[in-house]
Amino acid sequence: MAAIEVVMGDITRENVDAIVTAANESLLGGGGVDGAVHRAAGPRLAQAGGAIGPCEPGDAMPTPAFDLDPPVRHVIHTVGPVWEGGGHGEADVLASCYRRSLQIADEIDARTVAFPAIATGVYGFPPDQAARIAVATIRSAATNVQRVRLVAFDEDTRKHLQAAMTATG
Repeated sequence: MAAIEVVMGDITRENVDAIVTAANESLLGGGGVDGAVHRAAGPRLAQAGGAIGPCEPGDAMPTPAFDLDPPVRHVIHTVGPVWEGGGHGEADVLASCYRRSLQIADEIDARTVAFPAIATGVYGFPPDQAARIAVATIRSAATNVQRVRLVAFDEDTRKHLQAAMTATG
């Protein structure tokens, strides 16, 4: 089982093999964390994403990290669910994002991975529920990843992730 750490910060500055971005289906870049990752990785990231996209919600696809600083070698793009009240399989799709990202990490031989709070921004997934799903899914995943860093972009997100770690721990 991967060791899980909750941290606050800029995911593009994480000292990991791969970072996960909460992408849109086109993989061409967007707002929020995806926009930050695309800005840091440079224009080749959108070109690489466009060449392999689209990506369905719940799935994940890897690209090189381009201009991100080593040791980051890969960006794993995953598309979260748009929150529609919780009765449309959103939790299952979100769990799949984490599972598929870890499967991709294994395929690209990444031993350390940083995740954002997937789907909690403009996609509207309630952050407390998203945090519980993230932690439970990562803890139950069969993976060769040794260390997962859950990177919060603000104090509220960090508190939800930390509470999920304690509740499921």
